[in-house]
Amino acid sequence: MPGVQLSKSVRLEYRDDIAVVIIDNPPVNALSSHVFSGMYLGVTQALESEATAIVVICEGRTFIAGADLTELGGPGFDPSMPGKVEQAIEGSTKPVIAAIHGTALGGGLEHALLMHYRVAVPSAKLGLPEVKLGLLPGGGGTQRLPRVVGVEKALEMMTSGEPISAAEAAAVGLVDEVVEEGRLEAGAVAFARRVVAEGRPLVRVRDRRDLLDAPGVGDALFAKVRASIARKTRGFLAPEAIIRCVEAAVAGPDFEAGHRRERELFNEVLTGEQSAAQRYAFFAERAANKIPGIGRDVPLIDIARCGVLGAGTMGGGIAMNFVNVGIPVTIVERDQAALDRGLATIRKNYERSTRSGLTAADIDARMALITPSLDRQDFADCDLVIEAVFEDLELKQSVFRELDAIGKPGAILASNTSALDINKIAAVTSRPGSVIGLHFFSPANVMKMLEVVRGDATEPAVIATSMAVAKQIGKVPVLVGVCHGFVGNRMLFQRGVEANRMILEGATPHQVDRVLFDFGFAMGPFAMSDLAGLDVGWNPATSSGATLRDVICETGRRGQKNGRGYYLYDPETRAATPDPEVEQLIRDFAVRQGIEQREVTDQEVLERLLYPMVNEGAKILEEGIALRGSDIDVVWVNGYGWPQYRGGPMYWADTVGLPAIVTAVEGYHARLGGRHWELSPLLARLAAEGGQLHET
Repeated sequence: MPGVQLSKSVRLEYRDDIAVVIIDNPPVNALSSHVFSGMYLGVTQALESEATAIVVICEGRTFIAGADLTELGGPGFDPSMPGKVEQAIEGSTKPVIAAIHGTALGGGLEHALLMHYRVAVPSAKLGLPEVKLGLLPGGGGTQRLPRVVGVEKALEMMTSGEPISAAEAAAVGLVDEVVEEGRLEAGAVAFARRVVAEGRPLVRVRDRRDLLDAPGVGDALFAKVRASIARKTRGFLAPEAIIRCVEAAVAGPDFEAGHRRERELFNEVLTGEQSAAQRYAFFAERAANKIPGIGRDVPLIDIARCGVLGAGTMGGGIAMNFVNVGIPVTIVERDQAALDRGLATIRKNYERSTRSGLTAADIDARMALITPSLDRQDFADCDLVIEAVFEDLELKQSVFRELDAIGKPGAILASNTSALDINKIAAVTSRPGSVIGLHFFSPANVMKMLEVVRGDATEPAVIATSMAVAKQIGKVPVLVGVCHGFVGNRMLFQRGVEANRMILEGATPHQVDRVLFDFGFAMGPFAMSDLAGLDVGWNPATSSGATLRDVICETGRRGQKNGRGYYLYDPETRAATPDPEVEQLIRDFAVRQGIEQREVTDQEVLERLLYPMVNEGAKILEEGIALRGSDIDVVWVNGYGWPQYRGGPMYWADTVGLPAIVTAVEGYHARLGGRHWELSPLLARLAAEGGQLHET
C-alpha cells in the first residue's frame, strides 16, 4: 500500500502488514494542531486498511514532546481534536504500539500511555516532569501511569519529575520491550507482528485496576509517600496536587471520575502563582544562555583535558564535574598528604552515589580519569586550568603568574574566586583575554549554579567556551561582570548585614532563621553559619571580644562541628534547638554597645533581609554586572536556595510591588542608614513608571 502525507507533519506508510504513523515536527515533535490532525487521520485510515497493527514513531532526535503552547488554542485549532486522537487510539480494534527514542516526557509519555504497547531503544528516557513547572500531568498521566507501574512508583516519578531509563521503564512495566539501538522502527514492527501472531490483548490502560487495587495501596501508602517527600517538596503545591489525583484514581469509581479530578486540580495549579513563578524560572535559565555579541559563530575552544589546582573540598568537587562527563583531569596539590586526602574524599563522594545507580566499575572508571600530581608543570597539556586555592588576591595573582608561564597557548585560565577582582588577577598574566572566573558553588559536585565572570579583556571565545563547558558538566551558567562578590555574594552580603544588626536590636537568631525558612529557604543565615563553622577565619590569638563573633567563639562554640553554636545540636540527629545562653550573650553584647533592645516583628525581619537584596540587585543591573534581571533570579534560585516557587528576588519584588518596596527602602534608610539602604535609581524609576525588575 502506498504511503500518504496526512498533514504537514504526519504521514502514513506501510511495512507490508503493519501501518506506520510517522510524526516529523522538528525540532522536538511537539503536539501541534497538525500533529493531532495527522495522528487522528493516521490511526483512522490504518484501521480502515488491511494492516494488522499500527506503530506510531517519530523522526528526528526524540519521540513526541509536550504540547506546542504557541499554537494550541490559536486560530484554526480544533479543541476537540486531542480528545478525538485519544478515543481513536484507545478505541482501536488493532494493536497500537508506541516506538520511543530520545525522550517521552510530559504529553509525549501521556500519548504513549494511550497506546496498547510501548517499545523503546536503550537510550530513551521516559517521565512526567510537569511538577518542575509547578504543574501536574493534565492529559491523563496521573490516572494512567499508576495503572501501569503501580501507585508508589508513579508517585515517585511524578512528584520528582525525574525521567527513568528504558531499562528501568521495562523493569516496572512502562515499556514492553527494549529494542536494538538504531533499529527502532524495525524492532517496533517486529514486536507488532508478534503481538498479532500471539493474539495478545488490546490493553487499554484506562481499564486496568489491578495495580490500583494491589495489597498495600491505601491511606498508609499515601502517608508514607507524603512523609518521604516532605522535606524536598516543602512549600510546593504541585506535588500534593499530584498525590490527590492518584488518590482519586485509587478511590474510583472509574477512570473518568479520576480524570475529572485531575483536570480540576490541573486548572488550580495552572492558574496559581507558583506555577507562573516556576515557569518563569524555567525560561529564565534558557535566557541566561543568550549573550549579546556572542553568537553561534564564535568558535569554541576544545576542552580535551582540564587542570584543577587544589584537591580540597572545592577542587575535588570541581574535578568530579569534569570526569563525570568523560573529560580527564590533572589535579595538583602542594604535598602528598593533601593529595591523598583529596582523592580519598572524591572516591568517598562517589561511593555515596552508589544508591543512585553508580557501580564500583563506574567509580573506578571515573577515578582513572584523574591524574594526581605534585607538579604544576603537569598543567602544560591542559586546555582549561581552574585554580581553587585560598581566597586571597595576592596568592591568586602569584598562582596565575605561574599558570601563565606553564599553560599552552590558547589554554583558558580560570579562577574559582567567589568575590575577588578578575581584572586584577588577569592583569598579572601575558594573556588577560584567556582569563575568566568560574565561580563554582559548594559543594561543587552537587550545586548546579556557576557564575561565569568575564573580565574587561576576556575574549568572546573564552566566554562562549566557558558557557558551553558549564552546560556540558551539568551546571546552570550565568555570565556576570566584575565587582566584589559578583551577583550572588554581593547581594548576600547585604542580607548578612541586616541579619546581624537585627539580633542586636532584639530579634533572636532563631526568629531570623525561621522567617527565612517559612519564606521557603532551606535554612537561615545563623543555621548556615553553624553549618560552615563559626571559627572559620577566626583567630583565638587575636580575638578581643570586640565583635559578637569573638564573644560567641570565645565561649567555645564552633557550630555543628562541636554541637554548640547559635544553636544546640543533638549529637545523634543534629537537630537544632535555640540556645538561651547565646541569646543572653547577644543581649549583653548589645547593651555594652549601647543598642536598645525592642521587639522586632516577623514582617520587619523579612523586609530587612530581602529588600536590601532587591535594592542591590537593581544596582547590579544599573552597573551592567548582570545582563538582565532574570539572570539574577537564576543565580539565586540555583545557587542560594531561593525558593523556585517564588521565582527569584527580582521576580518576587515585582509581585510584591516596586512602589511598596521603594517606600520601605527609603524608610529604612532614614532610620538605619547604611549604603545598602541607599535607593537604587533604577528601582525608583521602575516603580514610578510601572516597570518590572525581572524583565529589565
